[in-house]
Amino acid sequence: MSMAINTIRDSYPITDGMTIVSKGGSFELGFFTPRNSNKHYLGIWYKNIPIQTVVWVANRITPINDSSAATLTLNTTGNLVLTQNETVLWYSTSQKQVQNPVAELLDSGNLVVRDEEEANPELYLWQSFDYPSDTLLPGMKLGWDLRIGLNRPIIAWKSPEDPSPGDFSLSLDLNNYPEFYLRKGDSKLYRTGPWNGLHPSGEPEIKPNPLFYFSFVSNKDEVYYSYNLRNHSVITGVVMNQTEGTRYRYVWVEADQKWRIYISKPSDYCDHYGLCGPNGKCVITESPVCQCLKGFKPMAPQKWNSVDWSDGCVHNKPLNCSEKHKDGFLKVEGLKVPDTTHTWLDVTMNLEECKDECLENCSCMAYTNSDIRGKGSGCVLWFGDLVDIRQFSAGGQDLYIRLDASEIGSQSQNGGSKKKKMTVIVATIVPAISAMLLVGCCYYIHKARINKTEESAKVLLDENSEGQEEDLDLLLFDMSTIAIATDNFSMNNKVGEGGFGLVYKGIVNGEEIAVKRLSRSSGQGMNEFKNEVKLIAKLQHRNLVKLLGCCIHGQEKMLIYEYMPNGSLDSFIFGSDKSKVLDWPERFQIMCGIARGLLYLHQDSRLRIIHRDLKASNVLLDNKLNPKISDFGMARTFGVDQSQGNTTRVVGTYGYMAPEYAADGQFSVKSDVFSFGILLLEIIAGKRNRFYHANHTQNLIGLAWRKWKEGRGIELIDKNIEDSCIESEALRCIHISLLCVQQNPEDRPTMSSVVLMLGSEIELAEPKEPGFYVEKLLVEANSSSSQLDSKSINEITISQLEAR
Repeated sequence: MSMAINTIRDSYPITDGMTIVSKGGSFELGFFTPRNSNKHYLGIWYKNIPIQTVVWVANRITPINDSSAATLTLNTTGNLVLTQNETVLWYSTSQKQVQNPVAELLDSGNLVVRDEEEANPELYLWQSFDYPSDTLLPGMKLGWDLRIGLNRPIIAWKSPEDPSPGDFSLSLDLNNYPEFYLRKGDSKLYRTGPWNGLHPSGEPEIKPNPLFYFSFVSNKDEVYYSYNLRNHSVITGVVMNQTEGTRYRYVWVEADQKWRIYISKPSDYCDHYGLCGPNGKCVITESPVCQCLKGFKPMAPQKWNSVDWSDGCVHNKPLNCSEKHKDGFLKVEGLKVPDTTHTWLDVTMNLEECKDECLENCSCMAYTNSDIRGKGSGCVLWFGDLVDIRQFSAGGQDLYIRLDASEIGSQSQNGGSKKKKMTVIVATIVPAISAMLLVGCCYYIHKARINKTEESAKVLLDENSEGQEEDLDLLLFDMSTIAIATDNFSMNNKVGEGGFGLVYKGIVNGEEIAVKRLSRSSGQGMNEFKNEVKLIAKLQHRNLVKLLGCCIHGQEKMLIYEYMPNGSLDSFIFGSDKSKVLDWPERFQIMCGIARGLLYLHQDSRLRIIHRDLKASNVLLDNKLNPKISDFGMARTFGVDQSQGNTTRVVGTYGYMAPEYAADGQFSVKSDVFSFGILLLEIIAGKRNRFYHANHTQNLIGLAWRKWKEGRGIELIDKNIEDSCIESEALRCIHISLLCVQQNPEDRPTMSSVVLMLGSEIELAEPKEPGFYVEKLLVEANSSSSQLDSKSINEITISQLEAR
């Protein structure tokens, strides 16, 4: 039975079959038996979730063998006591004794003991939140209470049948610059990185969101991390998993009646602690993933080349602390800073003072700001080897690494490449040389273009760069290499075609590549070509296609990409036998992947990027059907504080174009959100956004809007996925798509909100009427001829349309 009260007093002992329910009805306290076990435990679990999910266990080490003989009481000294046949199995330890103690189960899931006569109801004598099991709930503190020396780790269950402490734990180490470690026993498996004012250094993906907010407190009394809910309808928790040694964040999906993984750590190879050894860094987008830091070389080259990176790297040139030979510092950006075990911290210093402090100590190997908010503040120094560094494509933070002064200049130039060094040297000397040499240099550049060398391509790409250096870190292929790779552009190797030209499959050094050969009549001219090269060369994300290099040969312009064996998404979802290959789970994962890629472009990349031509044919699928956004020839960049712009040159594809962009040339991140909404509908329905009414008054958006308003949204779902479809999930995706295609840009969600909507069960707003303007514009433009081709309306790619 369940007791009607949520308090435990001396006169209300708890025995088997009895539970205490929190006032709000969210949690329950009582005795439970894990599956496939005959042991019994006292614990707390979610009350209204059909899958019993235990979040706290009192007697983890001392199970009850006969639950009927076990009793939980609150004694007169304010201690909870669990007994079996007069044997104490577990008890709480209140900080002081009081006359009228009472124990309550709060709606946060916290079991507390307090003094009933205390005016402050939040002044607890004891609380279960101070003694976590394997779960971190909202409001719990993960870390230390320094006043009483209390550490609060979360420790995995030994197995699903045994809640006793397992091998894996997540806890805070009180280094001078504190950080959290996931351990197996005493061995470090994963490190979050220290809190840098915004997020843990190793988890830049943690950003403000509509679900919960994070906080990190570090003072003389406490050092801890916690999170709290913004939306209290969300049910979520962080769990330490024993089976996989992974920290998961779960979110309860009410519609599906199941838990869904929201995020997990470690999440990839580079999350493995110390993978690349001392002074090495891990770059997940590279192969191999381990590289030496700039200014360092492998300690054991033979082992390093055999993919054994454990010995790490050493300085190219030994450091010298003498006055005659000053060391310097190389700034490296976008890092998860090294392990902080051997660090020194001063939160009052600025960066220049920090540099001076490091130079004064010969053991100091690196420094940076401890808080990266605003212009940065605080100083942290590293001593000895730099361990467990990761390079991020976005996010991360700066680290200033100590090198011999002679190494600084060479290492700060274009990654140490000899050819790139020559470019920098020439760029430095040219302004100072005489007019004759300048003319000679110009002649050399002109000649180099004619000869189609790699240097000509570099110069051509750097034209009109307004003096900004571009370290593209990009391979420049010669024409002969590409011709051999594609069997002289054989039609047998043709894998795609668009308004830009043809795409060929090729092989270079045993690796498959895709060669995008731009047609001379293509709307994508030199400006678009340079735009795509400069943009995508800097982008690194699992849901963006990777540009390997480019080739310029006379009037020929080619882009070389990683090869996507499954081609473009449109070939799978639109009226072909392939549409049966993609079941609902795969389509849902594709939608989520596209959303993450677009979020990276809008928010997490070095510059805010608006794609302007997101459509099914510009989403490619790899061998595992992971989606990758491609074709950045029409993309535009903004600074991080910009969000929209205007143009008189409207580019993109009808059917995916936001109305404010097609009509007035106004584009923003919300223009891409509109295109994403169209793409969602197409993936769900298996139909293009063409007209579905005889007089061209209703396209796929209109069809979806009408069926949604009539409560018949389920009829939109592609017949090919009826058997695998989770209807509630599909309807939610249709709902999200309609939010994305609303007429007014201000009403559309951002991609960060879209990603959260797709990955959780947060309540969705009611969509307003969608934008039909693009289609109306086309109908008006073609009304005189009445020859509008409804079959290709969204496949008309335009390169220029004067805005009114």
